[in-house]
Amino acid sequence: MKLVKSMFASENACEVKGGTNVVLDALAAYLRYLEGTARDDWQELHEKLRKTESRKGASFFALFGPALKLGVISRRKVYYETIKYEKERNAGFLSPFGYSAPTVTAAVDAICSMEWYWLLALNSQICNKGMYPIRIWRWKGYIIQYAAVGNEGPAILFVHGFGAFLEHFRDNIASVAEAGNRVWAITLLGFGKSEKPNTIYSELMWAELLRDFIVDVVGEPAHLVGNSIGGYIVAIVAGLWPALVKSLVLINTAGSIVPSYSSVPLIEEERPSGLAWLQARLLLLYLRTRAGNILKNCYPAKTERVDKMLVNDISYDPGSATVLESIFNFNLSIPLNFLFDSFGGKILIIQGMRDPITKSELFLSMLREHCSGVAIKELDAGHCPHDELPVEVNSTLSEWVKATDVKLTVEKA
Repeated sequence: MKLVKSMFASENACEVKGGTNVVLDALAAYLRYLEGTARDDWQELHEKLRKTESRKGASFFALFGPALKLGVISRRKVYYETIKYEKERNAGFLSPFGYSAPTVTAAVDAICSMEWYWLLALNSQICNKGMYPIRIWRWKGYIIQYAAVGNEGPAILFVHGFGAFLEHFRDNIASVAEAGNRVWAITLLGFGKSEKPNTIYSELMWAELLRDFIVDVVGEPAHLVGNSIGGYIVAIVAGLWPALVKSLVLINTAGSIVPSYSSVPLIEEERPSGLAWLQARLLLLYLRTRAGNILKNCYPAKTERVDKMLVNDISYDPGSATVLESIFNFNLSIPLNFLFDSFGGKILIIQGMRDPITKSELFLSMLREHCSGVAIKELDAGHCPHDELPVEVNSTLSEWVKATDVKLTVEKA
């Protein structure tokens, strides 16, 4: 039964509702979680905290994100109240060794991260030196960066791979748009200059983000182009929501072919482990020191394409390690051939045959045997042909989109 003085709109709701005073009272209850309370409304909030703590500290944004998004309370007010409480616990001092309560840490980390990405978004719009303007879209309250170029023609959406960002299509966006297309490129949640919230990342979460982006921003079915894990994600979008997709172009995609699949396993949300936490931080340190060599292995045909822009963007931003934890929980269990069958549309595979990550010959052999009707383009390139050989990929992509649109028009007639 809902409490008379509840801070929530309903018994099942987990977002704090009400005006500034209600939110401030809820914040006080949140910060004092470890102290216990006799107040029914505070006990209810503590129950919601436990329910939304999908990973350490994730409950803060789940509870207070909507209030912050709507401006019911400012980020700086939350920060002020949190630090004030921390000082009260420590005789007026702040310890150099961290905060005294996990709720204080969660609140400070969330607020600092939100402020960081907001300032980063503003800076990207003011100081962008690229050939295309950077735009901002909010998804579930989070900042997502994207670019849009072109005024007419078919809609095309570029989706990058793990650890990359929309600028990875630096030599594709403008060229493909100039060929008579409208092009969008997005930086997924958790990458580049898009926000990196303290949440659980998964392929389905990113697929839902793309679904909403197509509906809210693109506004019509689009040709989806994805590299690496981005290819697998756009395949999920096509398999689950085929009405939103005109065709698929997968560039050295992640995922596997499972012959004679009989069913698709239910994907369960993976809870982070202590081992994944440690592995992610060690991996981040390794990437920061070895990024150049790792990337050059992925560009065997043109190693000179690995420049400072790619190497220096190995992230020092808040939340980077949290995103890396998802690597150890990836569950690419839905077979590509199942997604292709569910989509039922036109599919082009662009494969760099010198990919150090994927066994290209075996992958293409499986495709030809178990995925009839899929077009394949082999290139003398590594894991990122679109950036290593942009001229060839742009030409192939433009021709594919033009031919596919003609076929779709004829089929509808």
